[in-house]
This record gives sequence, C-alpha cells and structure tokens, in this order.
Amino acid sequence: MAITRRTFGQWGLGAAALATLRPGWLAAAGAAPQPPFDMPVLVAPVFAAQVFDIRKFGAAAGGQTACTQALAAAIAACAGAGGGRVLVPAGVWLTGPVHLKSNVELHVAEGAELRFSPRFEDYLPPVFMQRGGVRCYGYSPLIYARGCTNIGITGRGTLNGQGEAWWPWVKSQPGMTRLFRAGAAGVPVEQRVFASEADGVRPPFVQTIECCNVLLEGFTLTDGPSWNIHPVCCENVIVRGVSVIAHGPNNDGIDPDSCRNVLIEDCVLDTGDDCICLKAGRDEDAWAVGKPCENVVIRRCRTRRGHGGVVLGSEMSAGIRNVFVHDCRFEGTDRGIRIKSLPGRGGFVENVWFQDLAMDRIAGAAIHLTFRYSKSDSQTGKQPRFRNFQIRRVTCASAKQAVEIQGLPANYMQDVLLEDVRITSRRGLSAEYARGLRLKRVDLRVASGPLFRLLDGEQVDISECPCPQGTDVFLRLEGAATKDVRLDKANLANARQPVELAEGVPPGAVQQ
Repeated sequence: MAITRRTFGQWGLGAAALATLRPGWLAAAGAAPQPPFDMPVLVAPVFAAQVFDIRKFGAAAGGQTACTQALAAAIAACAGAGGGRVLVPAGVWLTGPVHLKSNVELHVAEGAELRFSPRFEDYLPPVFMQRGGVRCYGYSPLIYARGCTNIGITGRGTLNGQGEAWWPWVKSQPGMTRLFRAGAAGVPVEQRVFASEADGVRPPFVQTIECCNVLLEGFTLTDGPSWNIHPVCCENVIVRGVSVIAHGPNNDGIDPDSCRNVLIEDCVLDTGDDCICLKAGRDEDAWAVGKPCENVVIRRCRTRRGHGGVVLGSEMSAGIRNVFVHDCRFEGTDRGIRIKSLPGRGGFVENVWFQDLAMDRIAGAAIHLTFRYSKSDSQTGKQPRFRNFQIRRVTCASAKQAVEIQGLPANYMQDVLLEDVRITSRRGLSAEYARGLRLKRVDLRVASGPLFRLLDGEQVDISECPCPQGTDVFLRLEGAATKDVRLDKANLANARQPVELAEGVPPGAVQQ
C-alpha cells in the first residue's frame, strides 16, 4: 500500500538530497542555538522516503465519515514497513484519536484539515496519560504517542480539535480534584482512572509521553480540549513554525513537561491560557517520577493573546533548569515573562535567561515572579526555590505594572538580574522578599507611585537606573528586614523624593 515518492532524478537529486528538501531538515531554519549552558545540537528525525496516503486505506474526505480506522491502518503499515510518511492530503477529514508509532511522520498537507470528533466515547478506551501534572488513565489525547522514537507531525495543514464540545466540563470537573488527591496519596497509577463525563477530566490535544526525537513543524492547531501541545517526559523535542489558535479554558499553547533538550522556535501563539509554559509535574507525583524540565531554548516566537508569553510553572515540582528565551515578541498577553509557584510544590526553577524581548499591551506585569500563585495564604509544605534569573534587553511599550517579584517571608527570591530593561507602565517595580536583586540600567516610565519599591529586600543593587523628570518617589523601602540596599549612579535630582523610608525600616538600610 506504500506509494513511492515522486522521482527527483530530473533535477539530479538522490535520496539523500531529497531528505534535505523536507521541512525541518534545512539549515536555513536557523543557526543552531547557543545557550549559556551545555546542550546538544538537536537534529530533527529523518523518516524513510515512502508515503502512505490515507485514501489508499479507505479514508474519505468531506468531514462526514470518520477515517479513524484508515489513519490507524496507514500508521500501522508505515511502522511495519520501517517507517515513513503518513499523508493526509488536501481536504477535510474527520477522525477520532490518532496514535502514532515509532519512525512515523504524520504529514498534514497544505489545504488539509484533520478535524477531530466531538464524540467523547470515540476517545475510549482510556490510555496512560498525564493531566495537570499527575499521571493517570483517561480519555485518549487527540494525537497520542507513548514510548516512541522518531516521530513527527508536519505540514502546512490544520489540526482542528473542535474543543468546544469539551470546554463546558471546566464548570464541573470533580475528577481533577480526585486526581490531585490520588497523586498526593500515592495511589497506584493503574487505579487512577478518570474516563467518564462525570469525572470531567479533559484530555490534551497532542500528547507525546516518554518519547525520544519528536518533531512538530509547520501546522496550525486550533481549539483543543485543554492543553494543546504537551510533550511529557520526552527527550530531544523540536517545535518549529507552529501556530496555535485556541481560546478555550486551560488552552495552553505549548507545554513541555519534564522534558530534556527542547527547541521551540518561530511559533505564533494566540491562546486562552499560557502561550508557552514549561512544567515539571505536580507535587508528590512529580517527586516520585523525579524528571526535571531542562535544557530548553525558545526563540523567535510571537504571541497575540494569552495569560503569559513565556511562563514557568506552576506545576514544577521535579524542577526546571537551564532555560534560554530570546528574540521573542509578546503582545496582548496578561503578562510577558511569568515564573509562578506556591508553597507545597517543592522543586526549583534555576538558571534561566531571558534576553532581547519586546512587549506591548500587557494587561498585568510585564515581568512577574511569584511564590503566590494560589489564592491560599498558606505558606506550609515543601517550598519551591527560585534562583539565578538573568533578564536583559527587554522593552515594553505598555503594561499595567513593570515588574512584580513576590517572595515569601520564609522563602526569598534569590539572585535576579534585570539589565537594560525599559518599560512604560502605570506602576513601577515592586519586589517583596528578594535577596540578591540587581537592577542595572532599568528605565521605568510610570504614571504613578514610586519607580522602585522594596519590601524586606536584602543585598539589592540599583545601578545606573534613570530617574525621569517629574518622578514622585524614586525608591521606597518598607519592612524591618530591609538591609544592604545600594544605590549608585542615579540622577535623583529629578525626583520629588529620592528615597522614601516607611516606618520600621532600619537606619542605614540604604547606601548612596
């Protein structure tokens, strides 16, 4: 049933040269990333040059007759023949879940729309998956792979999740609460089955779990049931030139979760939740698995809407480290950079670099680092650790707040550098319970309030930060634990009050 690929001999190209013509194999896709940490150069998987057209397996276009079995048969034949491309040609194709196999590339051609069934029962029997950071058995993800090597989803077509059918479940999803409790209690994964409408546990759109060498390239994805692209415990993942347009509840765009060696580039995100969000499992279940999310490069991506441009957390209990984000533009999001967690998560986020970012129309804080993601006032449980963040050459034309850093009295943010940052916003920078905060050439233009506010800050350096004409208060200090604040090379003559000390701030807390 295989179709031999068209011969390119007329151009003098052999099989090896043919491989270089396919999306994802071209050096023109961009020079290899050079992150400030050790990371191997990622190479996209190469698939055999044989094509399995789903029409040859009984698929009918038009979007009325399900081609689930035809897709499954084409994938099985492709894998059985040693791998290759399963072709979804131009047209509308209705399907249930698509389960990939090793060495198979699912290619959705330009003009093709793979439209996923809104019938919940089509996604049974339940499969092993991860939802909200906890492992379980549930409705199959719309596109799913487990334990596979060398897999791809490519092409300029559209994956339409028709997620509107699933979205009302967000109003009543008791299974999510039970799932989190089961993970916390260490209930065996085989007993965590949440595969009924009564449970209300929505599957992700694309989930590759425990896979190696994953390529996602070129397609447009719309409206998944929940998180859209969700690699879990995978290694060597490339997401390139993908557009995600999804405005349902929890419609995160791209969420690498406990993955190692990840490149996300040239993507466009327009989502109902976080645009790109790195995760590493939730609480006890993540501690048991023990796989951090590490060695991640994100570059040349753009957002239109969403809760955050690039976000880390809040499910990060196995740890996130070695992240390099550069040359991105965030527009119309609630926040630009956001790193979030809360007491009880444990884990860490460390060694994170953001640079050369442009933002506009940010509804909240352009830069937001917080241990207070939950509305709960509890500070008990395993404390997450945030340390060694470097944020350089960032501009924001409009935001509600420039920077918000929220540590806790018993858990300070540590070692945060902001350098060459320029933000126009209604309010300035607020940092609470931060240690080792360095602000160098941070240029804030605010409508009201102090440019910089510190509550119980320690070892804070503010250097070469402009003080615009008409500034009310340049620096406000609060809290009896505030100490070792150094203020250097600022034109404080432009401020009505250069330094304002709240009641209780120790004498000598600031040095000028």
